[in-house]
Amino acid sequence: MRTKYNYFKKIVCASLFAVGTLATTSCDSYLDVNTNPNGPDQVVAPHLYLPSIQSDLALGIQFDSRYLGNYIQNWNYRDVNNTWDRHGYVAGSDAAGQLWRSVYWTMGENLTDMINKAEEEERWDFVGVGYVLRAFGWQLLTDYHGEIIVKQAFEPGRTTFDYDSQEFVYEEVRRLTQLGIQNLERTDGKVGSSTLAQGDLIYNGDRDKWLRFAYGLLAINESRLTNKSTFSPDKVIEYVDKALRSNGDDASVRFEGAVSNDTNFFGPRRGNLNIYRQSKFIVSLLDGTNPALKDPALAGTDPVFAGESLKDPRLPVLLAPANDGKYRGVTPGIGVTEYTVANERPRNLWATASDNVPATTPNKYLFGNNARFPLMTFSQLQFIKAEAAYIKGDKPTALDAYTKGVMAHMDFVKTFVTNDSSTPEDEVAVFEQRRSKYLASEELMPTTAEGLTLQKIMLQKYIAQFGWGFIETWSDLRRYDYIANEDGTIDDNPDNNVFAGFVLPNPLFGQNQGKPAYRFRPRYNSEYMWNVASLEKIGGLAPDYHTVEMWFSK
Repeated sequence: MRTKYNYFKKIVCASLFAVGTLATTSCDSYLDVNTNPNGPDQVVAPHLYLPSIQSDLALGIQFDSRYLGNYIQNWNYRDVNNTWDRHGYVAGSDAAGQLWRSVYWTMGENLTDMINKAEEEERWDFVGVGYVLRAFGWQLLTDYHGEIIVKQAFEPGRTTFDYDSQEFVYEEVRRLTQLGIQNLERTDGKVGSSTLAQGDLIYNGDRDKWLRFAYGLLAINESRLTNKSTFSPDKVIEYVDKALRSNGDDASVRFEGAVSNDTNFFGPRRGNLNIYRQSKFIVSLLDGTNPALKDPALAGTDPVFAGESLKDPRLPVLLAPANDGKYRGVTPGIGVTEYTVANERPRNLWATASDNVPATTPNKYLFGNNARFPLMTFSQLQFIKAEAAYIKGDKPTALDAYTKGVMAHMDFVKTFVTNDSSTPEDEVAVFEQRRSKYLASEELMPTTAEGLTLQKIMLQKYIAQFGWGFIETWSDLRRYDYIANEDGTIDDNPDNNVFAGFVLPNPLFGQNQGKPAYRFRPRYNSEYMWNVASLEKIGGLAPDYHTVEMWFSK
């Protein structure tokens, strides 16, 4: 688990480049100060750690979304019979293990060193951000893998590590986040001459926004526990009310996009999404066909597709049409092969006609070379609040949060609308036409609490997290057992499920024994190579370990 010197050297060199300092200094000469091959003998200034830590955390999520995105049906594989489409895994591979690497290696002891150095220098804002990032990393990792290593993770000299229960990890996330809040609230020390902005790719050194992010993390932590007798809707509501105040508080990591190393992992320059296609499920949520987000009164009112039901204004921004201009999705495990007419097959996520995508292809939604990658948004938290209030029975509060969530996400999406010369209509004008009709629909946007359903809340949250909130969406699906009704029961009609219209792949991966995935296996080239005895204690050697339900969802 310990950070290697050469990797540390690479991180700090990248950090120096990212923050534009010491531009004429050789990284070799600047960092040749170590005699310990396993770690640096000298700790550098706190702001030099942050760029690499933050960007690699985003990278870990994005990298693994190529597999998790299939599980949750944001997208699926272009071709038939893909393992990940069927909730499987590839044995002996590090596929889906990048977040593990990001949290334990890139963040790892670098984050510990940053916190320790900041404490020595009384830079309490760095200390606070450090604790919050550590907590956020543990939250993401445990929601992704289940049992993980926390207590022994960075103990010097260890070669094997015991796993901690998810219940413990959740408690540790709360403890670290509260420590972060305490330090972010301090006004003594060197807070007045902070250098946080020099390395902070998320909030550019804004301590108040980091405080609100911390409360958002507490809300996420508590909102996972809806199936527990100890779940507190009031805590969720309280935390959300102290968290992000508007889209202007959204937490996202910035990328420059000029060269590959500083380009969004989802950008065409990186070429990591060429083989994926939007799912039928996400298309149904946006094209007016999903039973829970459908208003029969809007049939034939779409301003572009004459005679068809009103499309969600977000549809052409988030998704890609086929060559014939219609929006379709793929079925997990089948891909585009179900469309025998080539022009009916959905294009890739950049909406290009060929999968040979030029590096300079124009940005599309979050899939642009310099697009920021969100980590937490105001709309996401409003849906978390709406669900908690709905479970509590406070439907007026739930409706208010639901409305704010939808409105905020539409405002967010509108910033990506562009007028494409290849289409005859004014896309901005069409967006506003559709939005006006959508928001006026009592069926889609209830004006009374009686019209609000849990289906609407969770499906709108799914839309708002498309393309970035993979772990949060998966946590939602698992809390409701993928295909559960509002009361927790399951029937044969998918339209009655909380996630109406969501259908598990058929068949599932052979070793699943008929069960969907509930976790990813730990990273192969660490745990399955040298930590096997500890893995065996938690059942991690079983071929269907990835189908074992998480503690938080039980």
